[in-house]
Amino acid sequence: MPLAIVYSRAGQGISAPLVTVEVHLSNGLPSLSIVGLPATAVRESRERVRSAILNAHFDFPVRRITINLAPADLPKEGGRFDLAIAIGILAASGQVPTTGLGTWELLGELALSGALRSVPGTLPAALRCGHAERQLIVPSGNDTEAALADQTAVFAATDLAAVCRHLHGTQTLPRATPPVLPQTASEGLPDLVDVRGQAQARRALEIAASGGHNLLLVGPPGTGKTMLATRMPSLLPALSREQALEVAALRSVAGEPMDPSRWYQPPFRTPHHTASAVALIGGGSSPRPGEVSLSHRGVLFLDELPEFPRRALEVLREPLESGTVSIVRAKQRCSFPARFQLVAAMNPCPCGYSGDAERSCRCASAQLQRYQQRISGPLLDRIDLQVAVPRISPERMIGSEGRGEASSAVAARVAAARSHQLVRGTTNAELSPTALEQYCSLGNAEQHCLRRAAERLRLSSRACHRVLRVARSIADLANDDRVRKHHLQEALSYRMDIAEHSSPI
Repeated sequence: MPLAIVYSRAGQGISAPLVTVEVHLSNGLPSLSIVGLPATAVRESRERVRSAILNAHFDFPVRRITINLAPADLPKEGGRFDLAIAIGILAASGQVPTTGLGTWELLGELALSGALRSVPGTLPAALRCGHAERQLIVPSGNDTEAALADQTAVFAATDLAAVCRHLHGTQTLPRATPPVLPQTASEGLPDLVDVRGQAQARRALEIAASGGHNLLLVGPPGTGKTMLATRMPSLLPALSREQALEVAALRSVAGEPMDPSRWYQPPFRTPHHTASAVALIGGGSSPRPGEVSLSHRGVLFLDELPEFPRRALEVLREPLESGTVSIVRAKQRCSFPARFQLVAAMNPCPCGYSGDAERSCRCASAQLQRYQQRISGPLLDRIDLQVAVPRISPERMIGSEGRGEASSAVAARVAAARSHQLVRGTTNAELSPTALEQYCSLGNAEQHCLRRAAERLRLSSRACHRVLRVARSIADLANDDRVRKHHLQEALSYRMDIAEHSSPI
């Protein structure tokens, strides 16, 4: 049969759109042409496929070969189509049976020897393949990742010859089995018991974890800001299987290896302060997820917040509100989920000692103003909890009296608070304005308290809504159905501390 059709998947974001590989053999001068908007790596597959077919002891057709990658307007990149192109050529030339070929999807890059090399973005392709009710063949290096899509029959191959024997029915490929996944998510994580003192910051950390709120820690050097932030993952509930698949799919697209031992752990990303806007938000000629997407369903920790380029910080504003990132290029548009929790730490001034009781600040007022202006008002407005982390006394730091609760005890309260939010369908940080009115209805005393605070602190409408969401989380921790005045007052105190600690933040 001079025409063969094979199915594969493109690596466009986490959508993994279907690509139909059409191979046609015709009379004429021997040639091989690939159409359908192929990138350079796809066009170079001609040489890889030719050598792989010959080294697998098959005949390469001495005819005019036309390969169409449909849809024609979808950009095709990488070596992921090599296996599908090779099988299409062999099927069109009658060396591989075409019967049942439409029930398979093929992914893999070919070496000149015919061996299969792993490709990124296998998990999203496996998930979409299962939805299409087809079976998938992947390189053996991708079998563990692809097998996580347990609704898809995934088979692993080491080389082109093994795939051909499987299609002939002479030797079946081994079916990929999913890895053994842990039952818990907090094993091996830093524990909150290591933190001495800082009762208010610990309380803010618990509130932030319970409701998924953004948190800013401000204080002099060495007071434990980074230590507190790195304990956040030990307080967060384990991911559900659907959430873990989302996180794993994003890591797969980014080409990062999967660690089965951390399957249910929320991601915790800590980019360096020299990171660019593209590194944070994602992008590139072939869009890849950035740090905000790789921290989806987890925590994005920005240490030394004012040291990040201002442009890089400003791109966080939209995903903090919408929970998604849309990257638009001339030829394609990709959307990545980015429902992350922002935790940031900073010094109050360039020297770090503004407002410190023991060391005087050496910064001029102009230096202090420039330093604080690196963080825009709209970005600060999106941070729910802004907490001062003061210096603690040597007695509390060295003795045993400053030791607080372990992460397990705090995580149990966080899990109980999250159980109330699951009934509402989302975390408190994600409550819509309509849901906010329903679940955060205030009495007369509470309304008067919030109204006066909004006037005194000059809170925006967004800030008022965020105060209500934090108050709802405080009420959930207290197992209270209503948001009461003392819940509101505590939520408002986390907006006042920074202003008192170091103006004008």
